[in-house]
Amino acid sequence: MSRPVIGITCYVEPARFTVWDMKVALLPYMYVEQVVRAGGQPVLIPPAGDPSELPARLDGLILAGGGDIDPSRYGTAPHPRVGYVREFRDAAEFAILESALDRGIPYLGICRGLQVLNVALGGSLHQHLPDVVGHEGHSPAPATFGQAPVKIVPGTKLAGILPANPTVPHYHHQAIERLGDGLTVSAHADDGTIEAVEVEGRAFALAVQWHPEAAEDCHLFEALVTAC
Repeated sequence: MSRPVIGITCYVEPARFTVWDMKVALLPYMYVEQVVRAGGQPVLIPPAGDPSELPARLDGLILAGGGDIDPSRYGTAPHPRVGYVREFRDAAEFAILESALDRGIPYLGICRGLQVLNVALGGSLHQHLPDVVGHEGHSPAPATFGQAPVKIVPGTKLAGILPANPTVPHYHHQAIERLGDGLTVSAHADDGTIEAVEVEGRAFALAVQWHPEAAEDCHLFEALVTAC
């Protein structure tokens, strides 16, 4: 049985490697490893061309983590801590997500991928979560994942994939404020932050605010591949 093809969106940023220092389409390799480990065939999708055509050629889609969404997309002026906004990436990912949802292909949003899903469906974001929850636990230090528990909502699709109170890797300073249309909350942090959502009435369209690519297990990736 052939591996299902899983598209993963990626960054475009300046990077240094071997003798080169240039603009690069890149992605943390943990995403690739987890998809392969789960039985999928990863394909990187840069924010270029017309990504909205790609879901017709994919078995599944992952929107990966990254910089902040332009707050104008949910009708808000930017907070001083908003950073790494890339309008070309916003445009590409909103387009490919809309196409993927229209076609009903299995979808997994990770960190920014949850935020894109929420905003695409009419929701809004807390632009700097420490202002809301009063602590830095969701993003404890630069380039450092925090480890914190989340509470899975019983009866959700996510509850059939993960244990009730898993400890998961966190690295985010934004989160859902107003929930998008047609979304069901499927996990919370202890401080009330929404940590996962799923699209009502879909076989597999869910997103998490944490970083499962950095976890030891690959349950979410396995569930995506199984759905494909």
